[in-house]
Amino acid sequence: MTPLPTILVADDDRSIRTVLGQALGRAGYQVQSTPNAATLWQWVEEGEGDLVITDVVMPDGSGLDLIPRIRQARPDLRIIVMSAQSNLVTAVKATQRGAFEYLAKPFDLKELLSVVARALVAPAHEADKPAPASAPEERLPLIGQSPVMQGIYRSIARLTTSDLTVMISGESGTGKELVARALHEYGRRRGGPFVAVNMAAIPRDQIESELFGQERVPGAVAGRSPGRFEQATGGTLFLDEIGDMPPEAQTRLLRVLQEGEFTTVGGRAPIRADVRIIAATHRDLRQAIRAGTFREDLYYRLNVVPVRLPPLRERLEDIPLLARHFLAQSREAGAGTRLLDDSAVGRLQSWRWPGNVRELENLMRRIVALYPQETISSDLIDAELAEPLAHEAITEKTTVEEPLSDAISRHIMRYLTAGREGMPLHDLYARVIAEVERPLIQMTLQETRGNQIKAAAMLGLNRNTLRKKIRELEIPVVRGVV
Repeated sequence: MTPLPTILVADDDRSIRTVLGQALGRAGYQVQSTPNAATLWQWVEEGEGDLVITDVVMPDGSGLDLIPRIRQARPDLRIIVMSAQSNLVTAVKATQRGAFEYLAKPFDLKELLSVVARALVAPAHEADKPAPASAPEERLPLIGQSPVMQGIYRSIARLTTSDLTVMISGESGTGKELVARALHEYGRRRGGPFVAVNMAAIPRDQIESELFGQERVPGAVAGRSPGRFEQATGGTLFLDEIGDMPPEAQTRLLRVLQEGEFTTVGGRAPIRADVRIIAATHRDLRQAIRAGTFREDLYYRLNVVPVRLPPLRERLEDIPLLARHFLAQSREAGAGTRLLDDSAVGRLQSWRWPGNVRELENLMRRIVALYPQETISSDLIDAELAEPLAHEAITEKTTVEEPLSDAISRHIMRYLTAGREGMPLHDLYARVIAEVERPLIQMTLQETRGNQIKAAAMLGLNRNTLRKKIRELEIPVVRGVV
């Protein structure tokens, strides 16, 4: 009979040891638990246990400091780290020192059991070895303790041990460049440069020379001009707003990703591309692919590891932490102390935040600059949020509605222009129809709260026809109100 796997649990919180012991016991594991780092290390030295679950902070030491020692003594012994210090730095330290997984407290027991099961059967490989990089600095480039942010911390921590290409997606103001910088600063290439390029800010006719460099033009005073790829050699190249890259530049970037080298504009000698590429966009690139404005093959080259940043409205529990962080930054800059009362926190959490974290940061800075009160109340928040609302109302009333035919004409012209610039066009009729049909059906379903019978009646379609179009257009269906 195969003996049951033994799990070594180290945590100074008796209640956590009890809960873990009961949950792991019910799942069929043997459990040894201790409140001390020293006892855990003794067990490991004696060859006990098939898996370690350890807290970070214990009375006689740190679980993080034990990881390299355990990995050296028993390389095949997997380690799961759990911590109430639920931030990016802790996640990165745990991963880079050789932990199999990092879980923030409080954690879901089902998730823990799933991680335990994976850790016990996962084969040992090179990625499990501790990263040779030095420990990250004690600072927080990203703020948030919500479950969705914990998932992002774990993703970033894993990605710091490789040079895989990453695609960051998210609305404007969600912190895409912060994630890119964290991947660089905590990763293998932290000793090299971090070069950021905003594709939307570069004139279309200059993008290729901006990225790949320009050979000396005959008669020009200036010599050869290196591009951003060369400037980022040994480091990270961050391509922000990749969805705005014109077709001809997309083709050259694809070639770089495929061959690992490039040539300057006007040059012939190939140059090795020694960079890690991180791309970001606020656009729906799948929709751009359907529209023919973004290459599908380039998308899959860039989207090796996707990271989606949630809008602020999906992480409301992080708003008080973020707001106080921005107020603390203002205090450190000499602006004095500002405190949020409960009513202000409630008002902040009820706002829709179309500008996401950047909008919240600007609001806090504006309040600190304009108001001398030490305590920030909901009335003050309302006063600052009322002006944008009034502006939006005026805009809605004064804006002249554009005829639908004009908007469609402009959209079609984008396709035709892309075709002139080298992007192959096919099925143009079907694309345009789908571009109109999809939002029409999707918004009608939203209006009827997912009631397909009402939606079909509003659209003048047979219900079976509507269902067919929902499947063909891959429209998510809202369930529950039918």
